[in-house]
Amino acid sequence: MTDVLPAGSLDGKVALVTGSSRGIGADTARYLAEAGADVVINFRNKAPRAEKLAGELRALGRRVLTAGADLTDPASVAGMFDAVREEFGSLDILVLNASGGMESGMAEDYALTLNRDAQLNVLNAALPLLGEGTRVVFVTSHQAHFIRTTPTMPEYEPVALSKRAGEDALRELIPQLAEKGIGFTVVSGDMIEGTITATLLERANPGAIAERRESAGKLYNVSEFAAEIARAAVDPVPADNTRLVGDVSAFAAE
Repeated sequence: MTDVLPAGSLDGKVALVTGSSRGIGADTARYLAEAGADVVINFRNKAPRAEKLAGELRALGRRVLTAGADLTDPASVAGMFDAVREEFGSLDILVLNASGGMESGMAEDYALTLNRDAQLNVLNAALPLLGEGTRVVFVTSHQAHFIRTTPTMPEYEPVALSKRAGEDALRELIPQLAEKGIGFTVVSGDMIEGTITATLLERANPGAIAERRESAGKLYNVSEFAAEIARAAVDPVPADNTRLVGDVSAFAAE
């Protein structure tokens, strides 16, 4: 057990974390469950990993739903939220963690489809389950959040642009969310050691991670960044709806 959030602070709450069968999403789900939340683990094609994590969280006494869904498929997303409604009736925390775009063999517009269109669709599909006092967290990177003012590596630029487009589209919904009493926070982190994106970037641009680590002084690892996401789901919403994690001195403000 960890002390990322106070034990029992999320008793009776239900949290859904997209892309949570592994990595940052899995650790975020774990921290929320350790604080008392029942959890929906969303995955695209890692069912065994999702079930393994579900077993760990059930051992804590939590109710856990594993929900396989391709977030770029609206029918699949609708099915996931039907299952959430049937199992839990409502939702208190939605963490939009799943992203991508550097995978090989995908359509040219895949990054935009996943990082913008799918994020909007997931939030809209979740809205009927979200009410007063609930929270939505969107996870992004400094390289995407600051892409308008600070160039990034060419290999990552299409993903960064698509994630910023997703962030912008979600921010447009803030007034609508506020009317329903739903808090919205963007959590932006520097390159995260040990993630798939970092691995793919390193493969495309050897030395990139070490160079950024040296420049920043420190890079967060998966569990450290996940802890910040979990805290963002319960901490007061920042005035600018943005929680910056890690060094930002190399990024020009918008």
